[in-house]
Amino acid sequence: MQYVPPMAQPVKSARNQQSTAGKTPDGGESASSRRAAAQRLTMRRKLAAAAMDLFAAKGYEATTVDEIAARAGVARRTFFRHFRSKEEAIFPDHDDTLVRAEAVLEVAPAHEHPLDTVCRGIKEVMRMYAADPAVSVARYRLTREVPTLREAEIASVARYERLFTRYLLGHFDETAHRHGNDDPLLAEVAASAVVTAHNHVLRRWLRSEGQGDVETQLDHAFAIVRKTFGTGFGAYRPAAERPAAIATADNEVLVAVARTDAPLADVMRAIERAIQQDSTSS
Repeated sequence: MQYVPPMAQPVKSARNQQSTAGKTPDGGESASSRRAAAQRLTMRRKLAAAAMDLFAAKGYEATTVDEIAARAGVARRTFFRHFRSKEEAIFPDHDDTLVRAEAVLEVAPAHEHPLDTVCRGIKEVMRMYAADPAVSVARYRLTREVPTLREAEIASVARYERLFTRYLLGHFDETAHRHGNDDPLLAEVAASAVVTAHNHVLRRWLRSEGQGDVETQLDHAFAIVRKTFGTGFGAYRPAAERPAAIATADNEVLVAVARTDAPLADVMRAIERAIQQDSTSS
């Protein structure tokens, strides 16, 4: 089954499901909305810094939410307006980074390979870590020592993987799942590969105390992923390797996709094969 143009199935982002409050008439964010978001992130980072200090001084288990709130100079209820638990407090930027990654996917140019778009999206995650290497390294050490924090980190990574898998799958016709096309499988594997490549580079960078050009290292890893998986997507195979026309039939519905230069005879043969296969399987 062939490639579906990006505009046909846009990313179903969390942002699209939120209220339109704070939006300007043209759909943009108002100045007050941006200020509120900035204030929210500032407070989340303040609470995270307080939590990190206390975890380092007293240990994770011995630290309470009340102590974190007091260290940050806020009430307990303020803490719970920003985090559901103390383990969430050391990952203050993941929600905002997920939104930025979604934005990359949403505005991707139509001509861009979807795998390239995903690689650009996950760079937002790396930039989050690289923005403050010292904090990222300290957090990495802490998550290695506290299983609960490690589980919270794994859950955060899973959110990115779901986002990218959904994006890649959204570029292929759902009927491909029922006709033996490997593109949907490839989309899921490729999304996992992008996330795995990112995590491999990130861990290596953190273990080296945040030294080196991590974005260059990430580009190298992505080049390997693209070389391995990128040519597998049907729409991006060289024209000589793609059939001139493909057709599938499912009960009373027939779908045909053909190159603009496809000979009419090839198109008709594809349609005939699809009808024959459907009648045989019925």
